[in-house]
Amino acid sequence: MSDSFSLRTEDLTIRFGGHAAVDGVSCAFRPGELTVIVGPNGAGKTTWFNLVSGQLHPTAGRVYKDGRDITALSPSARAKAGIGRAFQLTNLFPQLSVLENVRLAVQARQGAGPSIFRRAAGLDAIREEAAQHLTSARLSAVADYPAAALPHGDQRKLEVAMLIAMQPDIYMFDEPTAGMSVDEAPAILDLIAEIKKDTTKTVLLVEHKMDVVRALADRIVVLHNGELVADGAPDAVMTLPIVREIYLGVGADDEEEVA
Repeated sequence: MSDSFSLRTEDLTIRFGGHAAVDGVSCAFRPGELTVIVGPNGAGKTTWFNLVSGQLHPTAGRVYKDGRDITALSPSARAKAGIGRAFQLTNLFPQLSVLENVRLAVQARQGAGPSIFRRAAGLDAIREEAAQHLTSARLSAVADYPAAALPHGDQRKLEVAMLIAMQPDIYMFDEPTAGMSVDEAPAILDLIAEIKKDTTKTVLLVEHKMDVVRALADRIVVLHNGELVADGAPDAVMTLPIVREIYLGVGADDEEEVA
């Protein structure tokens, strides 16, 4: 079975005790679309991401990729199926070099584990591809540095480079500019903008910075208290009273300030 959606959640729910952190969220996404998921702290944004990428198992509801029910799949199986996830905190091999981190991502995608019988030409091709991803991420100058030695902003860029090396169909970014300086953030946003140009890819982005939302979003989904409360084009969603109240924290008297 297949449909026109690259990703779909159906009544997705997870409860911790009596609290529904995500409550019956149904939404669907198509290739060529960048959707920003917004909402106040505790709205369920990261928890919904964890349900989609498999870090959490739902209390109820289903997750579909390309029409296939993947609810029972592990995080690694979902990654192999084309769901790529970047986390709020960097997820690197800190003692390995920057180049080796990306090389391992390329090998993982190709199913090319270490082997004494592997042809040198094949390994050279893998390293060359890894080097190209570093160039795209503006990290060539630090290719030989241990990942742990990089400043936070470069570690975030390295994680995005590794994610790109995996060539997923669906990219999931959880606050990609968190902890980054004003000078560091544009490099990450440029990488995401490049991914967005590929109309075969679906991009989901949890973000709270309004300049990022306005610059990148084709669509905005708003969560509040675990429920989906708005979904649509950015201009339409950001003017809804419920969104202005729960996300922007403003009322009618403040409209001019945030326009």
